[in-house]
Amino acid sequence: MSSLENNLMVLICDDSVLIRKKVRANLEKCKCENILEAENGEVAVKLTKEHHPDLVLMDIVMPDKDGIEALKEIKEYDDQIKVVMASSVGTQAHLKTALEHGAFDFIQKPITLEAITNIIEKVLVEKKGGNVGV
Repeated sequence: MSSLENNLMVLICDDSVLIRKKVRANLEKCKCENILEAENGEVAVKLTKEHHPDLVLMDIVMPDKDGIEALKEIKEYDDQIKVVMASSVGTQAHLKTALEHGAFDFIQKPITLEAITNIIEKVLVEKKGGNVGV
């Protein structure tokens, strides 16, 4: 991944500060420098409208506004934003609901560097409209 430069803006949305820190560290290893953080879905929707990120990594289970509700609002606002749902309780129902509402992908927690690398590569391929030499 290190040879693949990117200028993606990524929003991490998780109510756990520790998880946000770990995901940020992995994103930085993938050469992502434009990283925003939100502690719940409400803040994620607000930041999405202000900054128009390319990718949102969104926890499903959060207080105030959960990931599915935030996903719906983000996709209503801009259906081009790639939203990847993450959950430690990744049931088929969550996956199905997230995909029905326009999620780009779904990853299981704990979120690994490999999972983030794969997501970044998929987003870059789609953004460039073709194959990236990976």
